Amino acid sequence: MTNYTIGFVLIGLMFILVSGTNDSDDINHPKSAPVLFKGEFEDDYGIHYKISDTVWIQYPSTKYHIISWNEKEQYILARNDDGNPGDKGLFTRIDYMQFTNMEPFIWGFCLTNFNAITLEDAKSTASADRKNPKKGCGGFPFSRMKKLKK
Repeated sequence: MTNYTIGFVLIGLMFILVSGTNDSDDINHPKSAPVLFKGEFEDDYGIHYKISDTVWIQYPSTKYHIISWNEKEQYILARNDDGNPGDKGLFTRIDYMQFTNMEPFIWGFCLTNFNAITLEDAKSTASADRKNPKKGCGGFPFSRMKKLKK
């Protein structure tokens, strides 16, 4: 092989490695939150939340740093903030679902795993039972969320 041919082969391999590895990750783990889940909310227990593409805040003092949104399987993976009252620095899986005919509640969530040692442990946690939102969160109901008006 000539140096010219070797150069083309190396460039081709680099292109395959760089461009071909994250296509499915981009589909399953979008970089931004779906619009429905962004903003300020209150759950049916009166707890307030602020959710963005990268942070989930549960007032008054719990924060999750969002690592990925999986729209297809309807869950979020996050790292617990080091300043949280409990489970500092561990990983959380938050399963969510949309509601119909439950206004003003438009969606709900379940902290499926809030103290996983690794991100993979959180990811591999069995999903909440969305067919039974009244008991599908480990025997408890999904927390129902309504948008707060500004």
